[in-house]
Amino acid sequence: MSDKIPMTVVGAQRLREELQRLKSQDRPAVIEAIAEARAKGDLSENAEYDAAKEQQAFIEGRIREIEDFLARAQIIDPRSLNTDGRIVFGATVELEDSDGKAITYQIVGDAEADIKENKISISSPLARALIGKHEGDSVEVNAPGGIREYSILGVRYL
Repeated sequence: MSDKIPMTVVGAQRLREELQRLKSQDRPAVIEAIAEARAKGDLSENAEYDAAKEQQAFIEGRIREIEDFLARAQIIDPRSLNTDGRIVFGATVELEDSDGKAITYQIVGDAEADIKENKISISSPLARALIGKHEGDSVEVNAPGGIREYSILGVRYL
């Protein structure tokens, strides 16, 4: 799996910070919790030990996942691209739906997508419909609830 993963500058920085925290704080804390649980004796009925081992497995898995993402990251800064006003990876797009409701999304990589932060994955139907379009264009998106129509109000490269 050596495919490059598109990632914004901010997304890559957030992953580096999470990786640093996992390695410098979370991993040592769980190792200490395991040692404390071991010191209490019989491990066969020790819920603290089991929970700490489970947490350790989660932390180690997340560390491997982040290291893999960062090793394969293709960091893209939309400010440095000659976009000619087109919507590209990393762009922040202001949209208006057919009901007149305005919403702003940033198009990001799969690893950094977070709908609560209005960051949508490049592989989402909406992002795929927006790529290459310009301010003033309209797009139709085949969403789970049916066809949705959006007008593009603005495109920014942050």
